[in-house]
Amino acid sequence: MNRQQPYRIKTIKEYHKILGIGNPEHPMISVVNLAEITPYRSDETIRVVFDFYMISLKRVEAGDVQYGYGQQKYDFDDGILFFISPNQVFSFKANDDFKSTGTMLLIHPDFLWGNPLAKTIRKYEFFNYAINEALFVSEKEQIVLKSFVKNIEQEYHAHIDKFSESIMISQIESFLNYSNRFYMRQFLTRKISGSQILDKLEKILDDYFNDGNMIDKGLPTVQYIAGLLNCSPNYLSGILKTHTGQNTQQHIHEKLIEKAKEKLSTTTLTIGEIAFELGFEYPQSFSKLFKSKTDLTPVEFRASFN
Repeated sequence: MNRQQPYRIKTIKEYHKILGIGNPEHPMISVVNLAEITPYRSDETIRVVFDFYMISLKRVEAGDVQYGYGQQKYDFDDGILFFISPNQVFSFKANDDFKSTGTMLLIHPDFLWGNPLAKTIRKYEFFNYAINEALFVSEKEQIVLKSFVKNIEQEYHAHIDKFSESIMISQIESFLNYSNRFYMRQFLTRKISGSQILDKLEKILDDYFNDGNMIDKGLPTVQYIAGLLNCSPNYLSGILKTHTGQNTQQHIHEKLIEKAKEKLSTTTLTIGEIAFELGFEYPQSFSKLFKSKTDLTPVEFRASFN
């Protein structure tokens, strides 16, 4: 494998060959038993890109494995579930004692072609989470998820008919919907972690809006904020929506409107000057956002204090 560029795996059949297992029974969907794989062991980090979806429900039984996803890394030794979509860089390295159990569900995008799930699968934000934002599932939750995987496996093991594809896709969709539910549970049960992120977010936004340099910096982006918090943009929005009902962009706008109200009510700056100080290139954009959030124009809001 090229150490500089990620190794691209285009088909499920090719991945089966790399794993040293037989050809998949279905070219577009496959369930892989991790216990049957002789894992690749190396002190060097291996980087790969898949042209298909990979959903991995696994448990590390022995040794140490380090996974990377984008710029994130995580060492884990418990049962976890993570999702990788096509064209995402996935990296890993494992020591000689490494052993894991569990399953991988591989789904080629062409398998979903013509079905609504081909488009709606993009709504599941966890496909863009980092590995260290994986889902920790309880024993009961694992049983639920494994049942869907088992149904998929049994379906393509059986005689393929005109119902097979729709049945398997319905099982995939159920798996994803339950995963969404379990992620929401994780956001709620890991309150300390979520609260720490929220506290840090508030400080970052306060510092950003109060340093007096927004004319040069412009408005803070979701990507910028998530980077400072060392989490993926989608995961950050997931936490915020669970705890506050707003995504990150909405949260940034709320903080921005608070600052705008402060300037409108306590200074004699013009609307244009306030807009520029808050990082807007055009005053009209500021006025439009302010009106959408408060039902008042900046002029009308200021007039209410006079």
